[in-house]
Amino acid sequence: MHYRHPPHPEFSTPHGSTRSLLQKWHLDANLLQALLFLISLGLFILYSAGNEDAHTIEGQCIRLLFAMAVLMGVAQIPPYRLRSLAPWLFFIGLFLLLAVMAIGDIGKGARRWLDFGFIRFQPSEIMKLAIPMYLASLLHEKILPPRLKTLLIALAIVLIPAGLTALQPDLGTALMLALTGFCVIFLAGLPYRYLLIALAIAAGAVPILWHFMHAYQQQRVLTFLNPELDPLGHGYHIIQSKIAIGSGGLFGKGWLKGTQSHLNFLPEHATDFIFAVAGEELGLLGACILLLAYAWVIGRGLFIAYTAQDTFSRLLAGSLAITFFFNVFVNIGMVCGLLPVVGIPLPLVSYGGTSMVTLMAAFGVLMSIQTHRRLWSK
Repeated sequence: MHYRHPPHPEFSTPHGSTRSLLQKWHLDANLLQALLFLISLGLFILYSAGNEDAHTIEGQCIRLLFAMAVLMGVAQIPPYRLRSLAPWLFFIGLFLLLAVMAIGDIGKGARRWLDFGFIRFQPSEIMKLAIPMYLASLLHEKILPPRLKTLLIALAIVLIPAGLTALQPDLGTALMLALTGFCVIFLAGLPYRYLLIALAIAAGAVPILWHFMHAYQQQRVLTFLNPELDPLGHGYHIIQSKIAIGSGGLFGKGWLKGTQSHLNFLPEHATDFIFAVAGEELGLLGACILLLAYAWVIGRGLFIAYTAQDTFSRLLAGSLAITFFFNVFVNIGMVCGLLPVVGIPLPLVSYGGTSMVTLMAAFGVLMSIQTHRRLWSK
């Protein structure tokens, strides 16, 4: 058994006939269809959540076009090239995180951005892709499940950028970075005894973590446990969000007819709490359609991971798909009052730029893994 490359480097069609346009550009048709459906649904919701402001939609479309260009660019890079680029991306991202601590732009009480005049971005977003890529490249050449020495190195790769991000402070993104790295380690075959030890250490560290949390972060946790303690203050977001979702019923109040968002009772209704707008206007049925769109994207990502042909591709694709799921899970859980408010946007639906570009780059990686697969023959 050996592998052979297709006659042309752009990957031939299943029937050996002329290449389709999607195959030529290394775009996976199933994942692309799922993304376009989700993006279209997101714009539909955002138009109402943004109070029917055409400029909001124009800005989002410009970001989406740029993000799609990034996706297409990344999809052209073969997985073995991505593996060789992973250490460079990680250490550049780490350098930028250190630069944030020194010269970062301050906004809303946090030092999270680098402003170069023509562009302003969060280096922590780069690490959402750099950490799983670097870990997957490291574990690619190792015996799996990983040994203790390899696990300690992997933990350092995860915890150093996550710690720097937490110091900005940005606890929500720091937790997502740690979760992204943990997904790679878990998929590599983490022994259960190490998993139980890690859980025990995490549980024991909760009081210490609470001591070092900022006052507003502690307040978020207390508000999560009982939002009614301060209904007009810290609990206002969650209470109004649950009112919006609950008032939608089965079929919703109708598109553009939501009262919580249009009358400005619901804060951040175009960004972090946009799922509440979908629940109010489209009801349970519309919310389920949105969840099915996410399930379509996640399912395709997991399928790409399952059919990947090397350890690097399998670990990277699996971690990216699972991380996307957790982004969705954390935002919706936050909006429904099941998780503390951590400022994680709803992927590809919330209004915003940097996180969208990172997400689309991750989907570009998935498409690269799928479309650069090698043909096997005896």
